Amino acid sequence: MQKNQEIPEIEEFVGEYFAAATDAARERYFSLFDDAVVVHDDGLSHHGLAAVRRWRDEVPSVHYDLREVTGTRTALRAVAEVGGDFPGSPVTLCFTFERDAQGKITRLDIAP
Repeated sequence: MQKNQEIPEIEEFVGEYFAAATDAARERYFSLFDDAVVVHDDGLSHHGLAAVRRWRDEVPSVHYDLREVTGTRTALRAVAEVGGDFPGSPVTLCFTFERDAQGKITRLDIAP
């Protein structure tokens, strides 16, 4: 069985995503997204970077415990336990990313 040579790169990207998501410097997080990004979370869709900014304003402060990373540079999946001040905490969520050739997130789906 051949090992995926992209694993270190995608693990680095996922690590940066979760670090940026908890960083007080919010622009670090938004810099990971393409301007035309689509984010699906909690039954809602957020189209474009301005909508993603509004969505993040409503996300409670949480911490992530990364469990698994699979995929390729352009299509990858991360499973993390998410804990914080919200009903049902902690919860295990799947983050499915699509990225363009420059590495920007073009789509993010967050689901149980």
